[in-house]
Amino acid sequence: MNPDIVIIGSGIGGATIASGLAGSGASILILERGEPLPATPHARSTRSIFVDEHYRPKEMWREAGGAAFNPGNYYYVGGNSKFFGAVLIRYRKEDFSELEHFGGVSPAWPFSYDEFEPWYSQAEQLFRVRGSLGEDPTEPFHSIPYAFKPVPDEPSIARARAELKGLGLHPASLPLGVDIEAWLKDGKTGWDAFPNTGQGKVDAQTGPLTAALADGNIRLETGAHVDWLEPSPDGKSIAAIHYTQNGSQKTLSPKLVILSAGAINSAVILLRSPSAGNGKAGGKGLANSSDQVGRNFMNHNSSAMLAIDPRRRNDAVYQKTLMLNDYYLSDGKGGKPLGNVQLLGKIDGNMLRANVKLAPKFALDFMAGHAVDWYLMCEDLPDPESRIMVDGKEIVMQWRRSNMQSLEGLTKVMRENFRACGYPIVLSRPFDKRTPSHQCGTVRMGNDSATAPLDPFCRAYDHRNLFVVDGGFLPTSAAVNPALSIAAQALRVADHIRKTDLVA
Repeated sequence: MNPDIVIIGSGIGGATIASGLAGSGASILILERGEPLPATPHARSTRSIFVDEHYRPKEMWREAGGAAFNPGNYYYVGGNSKFFGAVLIRYRKEDFSELEHFGGVSPAWPFSYDEFEPWYSQAEQLFRVRGSLGEDPTEPFHSIPYAFKPVPDEPSIARARAELKGLGLHPASLPLGVDIEAWLKDGKTGWDAFPNTGQGKVDAQTGPLTAALADGNIRLETGAHVDWLEPSPDGKSIAAIHYTQNGSQKTLSPKLVILSAGAINSAVILLRSPSAGNGKAGGKGLANSSDQVGRNFMNHNSSAMLAIDPRRRNDAVYQKTLMLNDYYLSDGKGGKPLGNVQLLGKIDGNMLRANVKLAPKFALDFMAGHAVDWYLMCEDLPDPESRIMVDGKEIVMQWRRSNMQSLEGLTKVMRENFRACGYPIVLSRPFDKRTPSHQCGTVRMGNDSATAPLDPFCRAYDHRNLFVVDGGFLPTSAAVNPALSIAAQALRVADHIRKTDLVA
């Protein structure tokens, strides 16, 4: 029997919209290509995760005109959130308006921060976010305060916070979806890139998916790889979902289809699907009369920065509790925005070995043990030629980075700041395309069907019963982690579906 709604993917978007539809009375099936993440010793082994790359997928993607590479895109129940740093931060109010950067203009969203704010508050409650208001001058209005106090700084991080304050800066507590006591009970490690096999992180599975599955009308099927979507003869709706499970070809024909496979794979599913029978999409897949599916791919311009003092050891275990937004809206001198600075999870020698193959292990251990580890993140601007494409069975990524002047500026000013704080050695290294963990764009929303595949409620302009709810809908990447914005929009879309599609 066909369910009323099929959600493709159990990551942040899919799991959260399922929780928003719980109790609606609709029969809902979630199709997830992966399986639950098993609890094994690999989950807390830096060698397994970073050197042996135990959890990376077996698939290969290809750079346009270049070589194949193995992407950091994970396929488990809960999606990429099983490995995320659990940073659940709002876009700033200014991010919803047109904003000029060194590399160009970041376009406005189709609605304002004020309209979106209540959904941010609901998402923070759903993910049990720990945070603190009043520390960050860029923090936008919150109608509901954080329900939980922030994760406390360990002593070496409290010292780093005080050092930055001493420069006249405004370090603030990171909003985190982490139960610190539960996390440390399973192992004394950080949580960036460590898989969540227990209840320590509030990820898509442990948060909204668990809440959704408490509704007897909502089911989850794993090992279900969606191959393509079939349009109706008139092209105005999706008639069927075709997927492979346990080697068998299967088909479903629900009333509504919600595609939440991630910005890259959602675009791939649409591009691999045959165009509508009337040829409206011009042979370019589904939901694509605008020719924008797969385009405007964004992934943040980011670098790791190690502030090292050989005289002082950093003995922090989890570390990731601090951010700095003093350069988020300007360069500090009245110029254009630079970006966000936040702590990475504590690194060790094995993590460095993954990037510096030939250095002796004792030197890497010493460096890691005396470093405070930071993540610098700047906005990647939308560009139609920065895109995801398909070539037969291959996924092709043509990522055209933009706005690199902001990353260069942020790197320069933070190197100066850390040296002023007493760290004589400051090293930095950009992240590459193998880590599309903040994937945005590809199926963006907008007010004009000629330039955007989705309307402001993430409904496809071309097919009334198709929604795309994951990082693909984001019209901009801003310069902060996108998970909370995806979750907030998923709750907003769920409310819209209840009012417009599930009315008796």
